[in-house]
Amino acid sequence: MDRGKKGSKIHLITERTGLPISIGISGANLHDSQALEPLVRGIPPIRSRRGPRHRRPAKLHGDKGYDYGHLCRWLRQRGIRHRIARKGLESSKRLGRHRWTIERTMSRLAGCRRLHRRYERKAVHFLAFTSIACTLICYRRLTK
Repeated sequence: MDRGKKGSKIHLITERTGLPISIGISGANLHDSQALEPLVRGIPPIRSRRGPRHRRPAKLHGDKGYDYGHLCRWLRQRGIRHRIARKGLESSKRLGRHRWTIERTMSRLAGCRRLHRRYERKAVHFLAFTSIACTLICYRRLTK
């Protein structure tokens, strides 16, 4: 959405195969870069078959909306390698092979009728319905 518009955005971090890991919502007039830190902090520990639990992702891909020095420094301090398209230098086409997983997950979320249009007044209710939809996406993937 354009600046100053009403509405809400769904922010999402997925794994390589498209399963949602961390989700958040914000107003449509908020810049995407402000939602990155809470999303990365919200990633739960992931159990691995061997060794300790992974508490952070190994690599993070992002588009030009996340190309800010303070975000790159923050990711480096947390030990997360980042691949973010740089403004004015790179095109977002190189990230296209990674972006389709996010687009596919967002289309699955949009398939839920309750999330297609926001009916709830309170943000926590909308976040709860979005979390339920993500849980259903993970469950469907598990049962395949």
